[in-house]
Amino acid sequence: MAVYTQVSAEALAAFLRRYDAVGDLVSAKGIAEGVENSNYLVDTDADRFILTLYEKRVDAGDLPFFLDLLDHLAARGLPVPPAIKDRDGIAIQTLEGRPACLIRFLNGVSVTRPTPAQAATAGAALGRLHAAVADFPATRPNTLGVADWRPLLERCGSDLDRIAPGLFARIDGALAEVEAAWPHSLQTSVIHADLFPDNVLMLGAEVTGLIDFYFACTDTRAYDVAVMHTSWGFDPFGAPLDGVGASIVSGYDGAFGLSDAERAALPVLAKGACIRFFLTRAWDWLNTPADALVTRKDPLAYLRRLDWYDAHPEAFA
Repeated sequence: MAVYTQVSAEALAAFLRRYDAVGDLVSAKGIAEGVENSNYLVDTDADRFILTLYEKRVDAGDLPFFLDLLDHLAARGLPVPPAIKDRDGIAIQTLEGRPACLIRFLNGVSVTRPTPAQAATAGAALGRLHAAVADFPATRPNTLGVADWRPLLERCGSDLDRIAPGLFARIDGALAEVEAAWPHSLQTSVIHADLFPDNVLMLGAEVTGLIDFYFACTDTRAYDVAVMHTSWGFDPFGAPLDGVGASIVSGYDGAFGLSDAERAALPVLAKGACIRFFLTRAWDWLNTPADALVTRKDPLAYLRRLDWYDAHPEAFA
C-alpha cells in the first residue's frame, strides 16, 4: 500500500455517494506502507473502508480476476475483503483517472516480528487458501515469475552497483544458479505470491484478514510457501527469526500438505523468491518518484536472506 495519486475530499465525498449504505465522508488518510497502489483509510459516519486506486504496475484488465478471486475465497469462509459494489452493481470504479475500488475494512494488525505461533497459523491460512482455490476456474500468468527475473535484472543493470558495489554481478550469478535448478514439474494452482506479514492481519495468533491479492496468479504452488518463508522467517533487516520459518512450513503442511518433491524444492524456490523481491525492491529503490508518499523497502534485506539460504542448505530438512 502507498499513495501516488492524491484524492481531494470533494472527489472522495462524491465517489462515496455512488454507494448505498456506506455513509458520508468523515475523514481520509493516506497509507504509506507498500509500493504498488494508492491506498486510503476512509472513515464515514457509518463504517470504515479502504480505498484503493490501482497504479501502473497493476493492469486494469487483471482486476476482474483479482476481484472474482476475492469473492470466491470469501464465499468459502476465508477472511478476505471483497470489493463493495455500488448501487448499480459495479465494483471497479474510476477516481482521479485511476481504476478504483472501495473495500471493507478488516480488523487486525500486521505483525513486524512474528512469533512461531503466529507463523504457524499464518502458514495454515495459506494452506486453507490453496484448498479453497481448487475449484476456482480462472487463471492468470505470473508476470513476475522466474522467466521475468532476468529481464528485470537487465533493466536495473549497472545501476544496482549504486546501491552496493558489485551487486549486479552477485545477483547475476545467483540468478543463473536458480534458473538452472528451477523445478518446472511441481503442482500449480492460483497462489497469493505476496503473503508477507503486512498482508496478513492478526489478533494475537488468530488470522483475521488476508489482503493485497494484486500479485495473485497461477504458478508453482510450493513457491507460495517459499515466499512466506522468506518474508516471515526474518526481521525487516534480513536477520533470521528463531523457529518462525519452520513454523510457516509446519503450519502449511498440517493444513494442506507438502509432497516430498515440493519439500525438496523449497530451498531453490526460496532463493528464487529472494531474487524476485530483491529485484522489485531494487527497481523501486532506483525509480520511485521523490514526491511519492511511499515507504521504499531495502533491497539488501533480501540479499541477506539469499546469503542465509546459501549458508543453510538444511533449512527445510
